Amino acid sequence: MLQVYHNPRCKISSSVVSELHKHGLEFEIIEYLKKIPSVDELKALLNKLHLKPFEIVRKNEKIFKEKFKGKKFTDDEWIIILREYPILIERPIVVRKNKAIICRPPERIEEII
Repeated sequence: MLQVYHNPRCKISSSVVSELHKHGLEFEIIEYLKKIPSVDELKALLNKLHLKPFEIVRKNEKIFKEKFKGKKFTDDEWIIILREYPILIERPIVVRKNKAIICRPPERIEEII
């Protein structure tokens, strides 16, 4: 079954969820702002994405610009930051078994379904 790390206030994230419904696929929605992934879950997700923590940081978020822009952190420190400020996690992320992608643009959903 697919999993979607989703923010319902995000237009692109909602578009991906709608596309999955259109395809008639079963999927689990994870509202990661309400159910914040653990450190281990974030590490597993990053492994499936084949990305470093900084590569999934939303750099246009106000909190990033105010607290983190221009500063250097280790991967482990970024994971802690992402747990503390989950709004910084790029979305939507769609997971299928051992593969995950960030669906930006939303058409990337085709790569995983």
